[in-house]
Amino acid sequence: MLTRREFFTLSAKLTALMGLSQSVVPKFVEALDALVQGDFPVLWLQGQSCSGCSVSLLNTEHPDPSELLTKYISLLFHSTLSFATGHLSMDVLNKSIEKKSYYLVVEGSIPAKMPEACVMGEELVTEQVLRASKDATAIIAVGTCASFGGIPAAEGNPTGAVSLPVFLKDNGISKPLILLPGCPSHPEWMVGTLAHVIKFGIPPLDAIGRPKSFFSRLIHDQCPRFADYEREKFAKHFSDNGCLFKLGCLGPNTHADCTVRHWHSGVNSCINAGAPCIGCASEHFPGNKSFSMYRKRENNE
Repeated sequence: MLTRREFFTLSAKLTALMGLSQSVVPKFVEALDALVQGDFPVLWLQGQSCSGCSVSLLNTEHPDPSELLTKYISLLFHSTLSFATGHLSMDVLNKSIEKKSYYLVVEGSIPAKMPEACVMGEELVTEQVLRASKDATAIIAVGTCASFGGIPAAEGNPTGAVSLPVFLKDNGISKPLILLPGCPSHPEWMVGTLAHVIKFGIPPLDAIGRPKSFFSRLIHDQCPRFADYEREKFAKHFSDNGCLFKLGCLGPNTHADCTVRHWHSGVNSCINAGAPCIGCASEHFPGNKSFSMYRKRENNE
């Protein structure tokens, strides 16, 4: 069990992640108390996805994965992390939905035109998402696939994959909805949002449903190579110093805080490591055939 000091330390960390005043730290302590008591039931369903966001969640540092799953969140069901299989696993899912008053997390896009492309326990995932959505207190779309359709919904896909917001709207379901895009979504975006929801409710969102605390600014505006862009010092090769724009960087079109938050316990980010941003948190990723993760090298002369 965490000590009171550890509660305050973790709460201060989460408060900073959300860009909130330190005066609300005591409120986050209360939120963590509620999580430890199991008063924050989470039902996690997966559609067309690679489970990358689930893996990313397990990279959480504050709290660490074991604390998150055993102390903070009452994880009712998660097919990837579940020890149960077969009919036992489906019984857990169905009983969890019957309890109502849970927070639904959906990872992956929805195969709207080919429902049979995604089946779990002999039930279409489309039907599972609809059943679970109706009694959810709030819904969180984790990852770009759930938020915007992502790779499964790219032009030419045979399943007619759509984002969770589109799927819910098409089926007449209106619930508080938060989008946490990214391929994958950052663990601190997920943990910070969950903590905010339990104590303060839905966080301030932008026009398309993303928490402003994480997605209000362009990566370009927070780029460590921004000065190179201003001086028109462009890299010609991936190993070069200089702005990566002419090597295909999509930071000017992507809202996220990757370059200041960093990944893998704060080790690095794409641009910091010398790779252009591919816009994985963008609503346009990857969209249509004309979307290029890496543009052909432009004339830098």
